[in-house]
Amino acid sequence: MNGKVYLVGAGPGDYKLITLKALECIKKADVIVYDRLANINYLKEAKEDCEFINVGKASSNHLLPQDDINRLIADKALEGKIVTRLKGGDPYVFGRGGEEAEILRDENIDFEVVPGITSPIGGLCYAGIPITHRDHASSFHIITGHPRHDGKETQEINWNALANVKGTLVFLMGISNLQHISENLIKEGKDKDTPVAFVSWATRYNQRVVTATLENAYEIAVKEDVKPPTLIVVGSVVNLREKLNFFEEKELFGQNILVTRSRKQSSSLVEKIMDLGGNPIEIPTIQIDKIENNTELENEINNLNTYSYIIFSSKNAVDVFFDKLYDMGYDSRVLYNIKICAIGIETARCIKSRGINPDIIPEKFVAESLYEVLKDILNKEDKILIPRAKNAREFIIEKLSEKCEVKEVITYESIIDLSHKEEALRVIEDGVVDYITFASSSSVKNFVALIGKENLYKLNQTKIISIGQITSQTIEDFGLEIYRQSEEATINSMIEAISNDKKILNLGEITC
Repeated sequence: MNGKVYLVGAGPGDYKLITLKALECIKKADVIVYDRLANINYLKEAKEDCEFINVGKASSNHLLPQDDINRLIADKALEGKIVTRLKGGDPYVFGRGGEEAEILRDENIDFEVVPGITSPIGGLCYAGIPITHRDHASSFHIITGHPRHDGKETQEINWNALANVKGTLVFLMGISNLQHISENLIKEGKDKDTPVAFVSWATRYNQRVVTATLENAYEIAVKEDVKPPTLIVVGSVVNLREKLNFFEEKELFGQNILVTRSRKQSSSLVEKIMDLGGNPIEIPTIQIDKIENNTELENEINNLNTYSYIIFSSKNAVDVFFDKLYDMGYDSRVLYNIKICAIGIETARCIKSRGINPDIIPEKFVAESLYEVLKDILNKEDKILIPRAKNAREFIIEKLSEKCEVKEVITYESIIDLSHKEEALRVIEDGVVDYITFASSSSVKNFVALIGKENLYKLNQTKIISIGQITSQTIEDFGLEIYRQSEEATINSMIEAISNDKKILNLGEITC
């Protein structure tokens, strides 16, 4: 039985500019065949056993020729697999999706086409250039700037018509052919002073826009070293960029920020960085290993009526505890007579998501602060349950045990994730990281173990952001300098520390 092929447009690059249906196709695919212009972070959404095939497809430099790509996706479908052909932009806008669809139809292979936001639309938006505007252009025209080897496309382009139309012209894949484009438009009557914009890596954190006129476009492109992938925009709408540019004004635009949390924990931080125009580089250093067949935890859950307090110090502790509670047939009602304590806003939010408002959240999100709250209200009849990670700090256990009975239950272990060692070394050696974030002492220790103490000096030019005092102490113990510590031990506060730094730097540039 044949499989099925989805020809999917992944949008112009920004992670969130993908359709719900496209994401659905990624999640159910057995095989994903992708181009370099499709955001590779989408691959994280695939099934664990999904096969990934990179076919490259840069201009004039294909890992696989188009005919071989056609054959590849057809053969994988004939094996009975669900194939998602992931393309940057839209499959039918110079994506050669039509050719792939023809082959599939010829071989009676079931397929669907999932449209995507094409770069001439989305890319121009993010560059602050509306492709149409009542005062500037009432039409737009998308033209390939990369002629076929047989010369047919060059013959098909009516330069006279393009030069005399009043709409916006957008050339795709045209940088190598820029001189020919500008000369032909001027020759056929286009005003040499017509504004031109080059939009490189549109909608991504490294988006770059260079403006020129039709007359000096080639000279400016050479001088500014404009390279593919770049959109060439010709028309007076380019003049609106200065007023309408929003993307490059985002607080973290252009910043490479290394995230060292576990992949499950990092989602909130990664999303916030992307929303602010930054580039999160995920190097997970922690792997959460839940204790399986945890009879000790089961026993304490069965005896919850003996406890007066439960202390949660992490989101992981909350998740493991409540998952076990539900698996055993209980729900949050069994906690009705117990005061719930949360160390940290993120931990508190996780508890709230389980239908319970924590009774106690200390002002400072550390164990010492919680102890200060509890020490004067506890009595010797109280009993405290603390489900938490193996090898966690002993402070809260030792101090509270002086006041009443305390039961610690190990529910998970944070172990080092070595799967990204080579990537971590490459990233710090390349010197592309602007900031590195540490949200716990364990993430610091694991990152150092990952790259080796002998490589710590390579972080000297990287700004280290710490989530709080305990983490900062660990960072300093390794001889590293902290650039900024967030005011509160929260993800939002870490983001603010980076955002405020960039604002100060920008003000410094303006003053100079």
